[in-house]
Amino acid sequence: MPVPGMRPLRDCGDIPLRIDAFGQWLYRGSPIRRKEMVCLFASTLVRGTDGSYWLVTPMEQARIQVDDVPFLAVELFHDGGCGEEQVLSVRTNVDEIVTIDAQHPLRIAHDPETGEPRPYVTVRPGLEARLTRSVYYHLAARAIERCQGSTTCCGVWSRGTFFRLGCYDEAGRVVGSPDD
Repeated sequence: MPVPGMRPLRDCGDIPLRIDAFGQWLYRGSPIRRKEMVCLFASTLVRGTDGSYWLVTPMEQARIQVDDVPFLAVELFHDGGCGEEQVLSVRTNVDEIVTIDAQHPLRIAHDPETGEPRPYVTVRPGLEARLTRSVYYHLAARAIERCQGSTTCCGVWSRGTFFRLGCYDEAGRVVGSPDD
């Protein structure tokens, strides 16, 4: 994965580092228990144009496996009152604070097996955090309804942008997805 404007890095290929679907970092199948080490690795994480995940240092790069996304949003903060003036931020499991805004959008996917919502927020270009259930519930508690024609959407404001959590029609049926 060449980085524009940099000299070629030593490619270490695939290494036995994996981030599981629960945000746990594993080396050769064993959890990495030192948070400082996880935070250090996380600070070097980038995503390739092909969707692969890489740890990139000034001298070398190595590809790692990520089951879902590399981070979890574990805490929600709000500031600035409510409505359009509200500012929402999350803290990730590697202690990055991310404000939900146009550059760090919130998106809602759905679990293919259960249909339950799976909310994500962009942390850095190509890297997302999945909101934990408790963070999603706190976010949903701040939701408001907004009518768009015959459809009503529930969502939250943050930094002047409305992020849809879900929409329903006049009969109360779920319609479309929040990304429609």
